[in-house]
Amino acid sequence: MAIRNIIKIEEEKCNGCGLCVPNCVEGAIQIIGGKARLVKDSYCDGLGACLGHCPMDALHVIERDADEFDEEGALDFAKKMDEAKQKSQNSRLNQRHQKVHQHGGGCPGSRMMSFDNNDDTGNSSATTVANGDVEIKIKSQLRQWPVQLSLVPVNAPYFENADLLVTADCVPLAYPNYHLDLLKGKAVVMGCPKLDDIQEYTNKLTDIVNSNNLKSITIAYMEVPCCGGIVRAVETAVANSGKDVPVIKLRIGIRGDRQ
Repeated sequence: MAIRNIIKIEEEKCNGCGLCVPNCVEGAIQIIGGKARLVKDSYCDGLGACLGHCPMDALHVIERDADEFDEEGALDFAKKMDEAKQKSQNSRLNQRHQKVHQHGGGCPGSRMMSFDNNDDTGNSSATTVANGDVEIKIKSQLRQWPVQLSLVPVNAPYFENADLLVTADCVPLAYPNYHLDLLKGKAVVMGCPKLDDIQEYTNKLTDIVNSNNLKSITIAYMEVPCCGGIVRAVETAVANSGKDVPVIKLRIGIRGDRQ
């Protein structure tokens, strides 16, 4: 034991987003019980590489009495965690593969489709405002199916020479002008960085960027801290690809305002 620098996690501030975890090379920080936890003092080097990735400012480097840093033990632990995570990811991918093909030839609901949104058939809806004075008709701007990031084919024809919209699941509900202001003229993929595996998103987006000539990528995400994961997934994917693709970031407030 010795007085040294070590990470302190303010539990009341932590929202469990997990953005600190992949930025701790030693694996000292893990999400346990919905909160970031320091697994073992000896796994933390105290350098604070995780600090800049916490949107809640819940991580700090302090001095206190702690076990000496065990680099070999920490890296061995991190390796085991990575192997367990990869095994879990492979299991989920196999389950998805089985579900997609359980009907023979693929699930009909996941069949790739491109369509012309200039066709009015089935593409308009009418909503009457509660006071009955105004009727608004909005034409859908969706030009493809499926839209979930985990389901879209990497080399779908609608990605080629496209402006891609990467959108968090909650954005279309919060932002009232989603179709006309964000979706119009774009290919789209969507997902939830809080509930899904952000590394899978990063890998899939990297493959999409590598396999297609994208003109631009627009990221529409919510103001809540955990939604920043989808921004980092896109930025990492573009960086991994080595391509110079313009990235536009649009943050949407939970009350529907564009920030």
